[in-house]
Amino acid sequence: MIEKFRGPENIMHRCEQNPIITVEDFPIPSHAVYNCGQTMYNGKTVLLIAAFYLQPNANGSKTGIHVATSDDGIHFEINPEPLCDKRDWAGECPGNYDCWVIDPRVTKIDDTYYIVRPAQVSKGGPAAVLEKTKDFKTVEFVECIALPSNRVPCLFPEKINGQYVRLDRPYNLVELENKGGHSLDDKLVSGIWISYSPDLIYWGKHRPLLYPPLSYANYKVGPTPPIKTKDGWLEIIHGVYKENREFCYSIGAMLLDLEDPSKIIGVAEDCILTPNEPYEVKGKVDNVVFPCGAIADEETDTIRIYYGGADTCIGLATGSLSELIEACKKGKKPY
Repeated sequence: MIEKFRGPENIMHRCEQNPIITVEDFPIPSHAVYNCGQTMYNGKTVLLIAAFYLQPNANGSKTGIHVATSDDGIHFEINPEPLCDKRDWAGECPGNYDCWVIDPRVTKIDDTYYIVRPAQVSKGGPAAVLEKTKDFKTVEFVECIALPSNRVPCLFPEKINGQYVRLDRPYNLVELENKGGHSLDDKLVSGIWISYSPDLIYWGKHRPLLYPPLSYANYKVGPTPPIKTKDGWLEIIHGVYKENREFCYSIGAMLLDLEDPSKIIGVAEDCILTPNEPYEVKGKVDNVVFPCGAIADEETDTIRIYYGGADTCIGLATGSLSELIEACKKGKKPY
């Protein structure tokens, strides 16, 4: 058990009602309800919840993404019908190319909510599918926008210098030569990249942005949809620490330049949430707090992060937006 990051809460504070959504709250019998996209719609908090069903649904899918809405941000009404479900990519890619519908990221651009989620390709790893909605009742397929293995593109909420921008986390295979001989030891090291597009479909100008190590991540770091603030783009990240074949998923933050988001203003030195409670430490995947987004309000100086706990349930952590931004400013630039 990796316990080195445990201690008093730092900036983000757990809701007293945690976990706020469990399988007992879900309208369909499920093994787990977890990593959720999050946004505001018509004054309500909206979560896009990843569900792992006990039995395949009518479409033959073992997973789906369901809309949950709330007036107070704690008590949610969950739609039993999935918004995002297994599909054949509008008939263009028939076959078992979309068999694991989980982990959505949602970004509002103008009057449209864009959803990016994994499309697990059999024997090929996860690609990324872009869908869109205006009402969270129906969803329209746009395109597959990332090759395997890349499951987490996250869109900025507006064009920057005339281009759409995204962050993602492609998997990178780095071959390291063993000290004692000529064989190679494969080590997977994953970091955040930035790229640009004229139309949300064709992406290029790929550049690395952030890689381990961080104080709480020696193995992987990954993004969520950036949040615009007066101080810069606030980026909530997950960081993975690997030790003795065990993993610990924590949550951190960094701040990017408003005009040039490829420039990092600073990265918060410590994680802002790490597995500590029983529902975060034990579950389908132990030692996990995992964000797919955040909801911030500069007027009230608040930030909310709805996160997956141990790939089993959903928790809520809240904190001061300005305190988090200051922690990013004080943090060191990684390069």
